[in-house]
Amino acid sequence: MPANFPAPFASRFFVQLDGARLDGARPDGARQHYLDEGQGEPLVCVHGNPTWSFFFREVLRQFSAARRVIAPDHIGMGLSAKPQNYPYRLATHIDNLDRLLAAVAPDGKINLLLHDWGGAIGMGWATRHPDRVGKIILMNTAAFLSPKMPPLIALARTPLLGDLVIRGLNAFVRVANVTTTVKPLPAAVKAGYAAPYDNWQDRIAVARFVQDVPMNARHPSYAALKQIDENLSLLRGRPLLLQWGGRDWCFHEWFYQEWLRRFPDAERDYYPDAGHYLLEDAGEKVLARIAEFLN
Repeated sequence: MPANFPAPFASRFFVQLDGARLDGARPDGARQHYLDEGQGEPLVCVHGNPTWSFFFREVLRQFSAARRVIAPDHIGMGLSAKPQNYPYRLATHIDNLDRLLAAVAPDGKINLLLHDWGGAIGMGWATRHPDRVGKIILMNTAAFLSPKMPPLIALARTPLLGDLVIRGLNAFVRVANVTTTVKPLPAAVKAGYAAPYDNWQDRIAVARFVQDVPMNARHPSYAALKQIDENLSLLRGRPLLLQWGGRDWCFHEWFYQEWLRRFPDAERDYYPDAGHYLLEDAGEKVLARIAEFLN
């Protein structure tokens, strides 16, 4: 693991007991890693693929002195358990977030900071509990069906070849480390993103997340994503802030415009010279804007 992360934050673990029936290697359930720092109304940070709570390290450092920040790693990602026989599906990830928040933040409003596939997971939770949602910040993400898939994602989903390049060669993490930012990532930061995914077994969820993007009604996660899309209207009226990197080959301009179509009153900042890992390319500006929005 990165020498300076999660330190100085304390790793915490929540046992997702529902996974016990599916993960024969862990009869006590799948352990989910999360960080929980500070006091007050929570800001819950939900990552996507192939990142982990490491993506939100500056959010934790800058915000936890004045508010509570919770940053989980999805099962199979980061420092969480990586069961090999597990339903890595959108509905499962939402269920896991639901159980975790019911245990650690059962009352009051929750603010959300969502990135990448964390948008679908976080908005899945939010549409189940609209009365508990405070403010929402979205960064290069989606929570609705889309008509096209980026060519690199489509290639990574190719049967057999996808597992070989993602799990065997760690290509998804390696490519992400060089294509998701405009400014080159320092070697130590690249190592931080790659640290939890150093062998075939540990890359299981990276591959399954790619395979779980639903593109037609036959896909197992299509119905779940369609329901989230249809229920986004439940969140209209909640304060919503879009923070968007304009040089993102995955969550590109079409996704940004779709959010504005659904939430035309959203506050928004567009960073034309930032990529998908927005906090790496424009972190200082983005964090200042988020702080202003939350306060």
